[in-house]
Amino acid sequence: MKLLENKVAIITGAGSGIGKAISLLYASEGAKVVVSDISEKGGNETVSEIKAKSGDALFVKADTSNAEDSKNLVEQAVKQFGGLHIAVNNAGIGGPLASAGEYPIDGWDKVIAINLSGVFYGIRYQIPAMLKSGGGSIVNVASILGKVGTKGSPAYVAAKHGVIGLTEAAAVEYADKKIRVNSIGPGYILTPLLTNSLDDAAMKALVGLHPIGRLGTSEEVAELALWLNSDKASFVTGAYYNVDGGYLAQ
Repeated sequence: MKLLENKVAIITGAGSGIGKAISLLYASEGAKVVVSDISEKGGNETVSEIKAKSGDALFVKADTSNAEDSKNLVEQAVKQFGGLHIAVNNAGIGGPLASAGEYPIDGWDKVIAINLSGVFYGIRYQIPAMLKSGGGSIVNVASILGKVGTKGSPAYVAAKHGVIGLTEAAAVEYADKKIRVNSIGPGYILTPLLTNSLDDAAMKALVGLHPIGRLGTSEEVAELALWLNSDKASFVTGAYYNVDGGYLAQ
């Protein structure tokens, strides 16, 4: 039997990168996947790839920083597939690069809205639906920067630290109600977020930050999320797992 057989899963930021890899993997493991993204093109491409491999998927356009979009996303999942058992709150942005004393206020507001409030809005509506479905599992995608700081990204660092705290709080609240909530911390991963914004020298510098000697892949992050969302991790809740090639061990 497949790991996610007969489960309904919502994946945000699923039009590319980590979210897309998670969606494809979950579908291959039997989940009915609700693909969510602000990009209709990316989201529909993910759905098409899933269906081409005989998987079951639905695209719902949603901006995670909008609470009503998050509510509608859950409602569409339940309407289409009859319930909700799994969620991966993955959508996020990097935001502007500047020191805290010079950081643009509008940049701060946008990063916090998407990377932190967006995760809260997600679980705010996912949890009631999971309770009605008899339980579930949520994975919130934080970052290595949810545990340590770095120069030039105060909003991102603050948001990702917040995601870990939110995860722990929700995990404790719902541990006795058959809902597990965990977070993961990817290191620097080869995704469009990096490859579209950094030159070769910058990419080489990032590689040097990881003792393993390379950047990670979206598929490697997806494997960790899959384990946490599956029954194989049935005694795991409130945890943070980094997948970072040794970054945090230094």
